Amino acid sequence: MTKSYEESVKYPRTYHLPWSLGKTEDDRTMKSASVFEGRRVIVTRKMDGENFSGYQTHCHARSIDGRNHYTRDWAKNYWMQRASELPTGWRICAENLYAVHSIKYENLESYLLGFSIWNKDNECLSWDETVEWFALLDMKTVPVLYDGIWDEAKIKSLHSESDSANHEGYVVRLADVFSYKNFKESVAKFVRANHVATSEHWMQGNNHETNVLA
Repeated sequence: MTKSYEESVKYPRTYHLPWSLGKTEDDRTMKSASVFEGRRVIVTRKMDGENFSGYQTHCHARSIDGRNHYTRDWAKNYWMQRASELPTGWRICAENLYAVHSIKYENLESYLLGFSIWNKDNECLSWDETVEWFALLDMKTVPVLYDGIWDEAKIKSLHSESDSANHEGYVVRLADVFSYKNFKESVAKFVRANHVATSEHWMQGNNHETNVLA
C-alpha cells in the first residue's frame, strides 16, 4: 500500500541473527541466515542510539507517539534543515546519537547517522541508492564493515568480544531494494552480550551525558 507523505511509519522490529549474543526474552531470532546466501549484503556498525525517522513535514523516534525530549532536539533541527529535499512520500531512517546510552562515543561524524531510505511505495532503496541520497542530503551514514556476497565466517569475525565495550554489534541488510513487508527476511542484527550496561533507562533524569563529535 502506498503511504501518504503525512503518515508516520514505525520502524520494524529487527530480528537477531542465530549467533547473536545479546538476545532477551522479548527479542525474535531468525531460524537461519540462509536468506542471505548468494546475495550481496551490507554489514554496518550497530550504533548505540535511538531510532529516528524523518519525512518532509515531521520526524519521530521509533515510537511514533513518543513524547518530546530535549535529547531529540538536535536531530529534529538538523533534519528539518534538509527535509524539503526529500521527495513526497519518502522517509529516511537514522540513528540519533546525541545522548549517551550504554556506549560513549568520542569521535562521531554526526549525531545523526543514516542507514535507510524508504520511497512512497514503502520500499527500502538499494544500498547504492541510499548512499547517493544521503550524500545529496549532506548526511553521513553509519560505518560500513563489509560490502560483498554473503560470507558467514567473515561476517561472524567482524565482532570481537575483547572490543565489545566500544561496539554494540552489527546489522546485515540486503544490498538490493526490498519491501517493508519483507523486512524480517532482509535485515538482521548481531548484538554483543550484556549490551545494556546501565541499570537506569537513558531518558530518565534531566542531565544526560552527550556523545562527542569529531
